[in-house]
Amino acid sequence: MIRAALGALFGGGGKARGLGGAVTSVAEVFRPNATRRMELGHDAYKAAHASHLAEFQYGRAGWFDSFVNGLNRLPRPLLALGTLGLFTYAMAEPAGFAQRMQALAHVPEPLWWLLGAVVAFYFGAREAHHLRCAKGGFQIPAPPRTPPPAEKPPSTGENAALREWHNT
Repeated sequence: MIRAALGALFGGGGKARGLGGAVTSVAEVFRPNATRRMELGHDAYKAAHASHLAEFQYGRAGWFDSFVNGLNRLPRPLLALGTLGLFTYAMAEPAGFAQRMQALAHVPEPLWWLLGAVVAFYFGAREAHHLRCAKGGFQIPAPPRTPPPAEKPPSTGENAALREWHNT
């Protein structure tokens, strides 16, 4: 009934499709097509991923890379051992420890905030890197692979889905 009313109002399916296309074109001026935006985003992701793979395809770690990786592993053990060292120093020489702690009390508060931000960003970035690279952890999702085109079965002229629907 609705189809007949719209067909009578717009003069058949051709005009209705034309009107629908015009409305879609006007709507896309004000709000972009979400499906097309997703397709373009996926294409950009695939291009960036391919570029990244090409850049590091032949990379090998040299002595400098090993040295820098070793330096990157030092801060956490040094902070842990340094904290234990402070406790040892406080027990071994309480007067010197108290004097140095009083000197730390004179450090301005913005400098403490800066130190906290540097330490937090260092360990936060390091943790995020390890989460992305871990086998069991979060990984950047790979783009979906498109299956190879399957051979089309010979057409019998009927729609199998419609046949199944009619049989139910």
